[in-house]
Amino acid sequence: MEEKVLETIKRYNLIEDGDNIVLAVSGGPDSISMLNILNDLKKKKIFNFNFCVAHVNHMIRKEAKEDELFVKSYCEKNNISFYSKSIDVKKLANNNKIGTEEAGRYARYEFFDEVLRKTNSNKIAIAHNKNDKAETIIMNILRGSGISGLKGIEAKRGKYIRPLIECERFEIENYCEVKNLKPRIDKTNFENIYTRNKIRNIVIPYVEKEFNPNIIETLNRLSEVVSDEENYIENVVLDTFEELLISEKEDEIVLDLKKFNNEEKVIKSRIILYTITRLFGTSKEIAKVHIDDIIKLCSNNIGNKYLTPNKNIKVLVKNHKIYFIKEN
Repeated sequence: MEEKVLETIKRYNLIEDGDNIVLAVSGGPDSISMLNILNDLKKKKIFNFNFCVAHVNHMIRKEAKEDELFVKSYCEKNNISFYSKSIDVKKLANNNKIGTEEAGRYARYEFFDEVLRKTNSNKIAIAHNKNDKAETIIMNILRGSGISGLKGIEAKRGKYIRPLIECERFEIENYCEVKNLKPRIDKTNFENIYTRNKIRNIVIPYVEKEFNPNIIETLNRLSEVVSDEENYIENVVLDTFEELLISEKEDEIVLDLKKFNNEEKVIKSRIILYTITRLFGTSKEIAKVHIDDIIKLCSNNIGNKYLTPNKNIKVLVKNHKIYFIKEN
């Protein structure tokens, strides 16, 4: 498995000389394997990089403190910098009226960013694996995502890297056994309360038994095909955006209306999402209905008409131009 992880790192250029990486380690099989493998790579000086460990105690399970001490002990034995934080995820979820899964994810990534800044690191390593990727693809299908949702979890996206993304769960469990790592087991992973757990424990085993015993590999191959095509389309969208761009400021992007209307609908949709993401850093709250409304607004070509997909953005058609304006 070490060879497979090393190949993944080289294939996607996940680690470079001089990197300072924050390793997100819960103490479970995936993250403790990632920690052990990267620690070995560092000792062998295959890459010239440094790392520290970040651990979040969600304060949900009574064993959570033991998980924290387990990871801390590994770090102390191996002279690795260790950072931890206890966060009442249930309270966070209730206060923000969101699910505990979402609250936990928010808390974790916020803390990882905090450690990243504190340690002057430039990357965050997450221990997602091949099974996680397949589960995410199924979740995205069930939510009605677009083509990009079929990419699942990427090996590298911005500052986030995933060295175990090409390893299956059984390989990770075997590695833990061979290396006598004795990982912590989160029993909530076996409770079919959350969507991901239902997919992991019910949907995938059923598909494996009744339809395709290699469904994990099949979905990962699908992801690769989609990723290649998505990368091509993203390059086309970027080139088209540059052609349409009239002006860009911190709170406003202006595009050429006539050129925009001459594009195919699929490119128009992507341009809208790309422009909003460029302005806000995300297009998460923009749904298909908003995109369709903006395309219709532009095709009608009536001056001084505008839409407000949400309270933060205004899309205005005026003087043969499209204005994407950051409100407030």
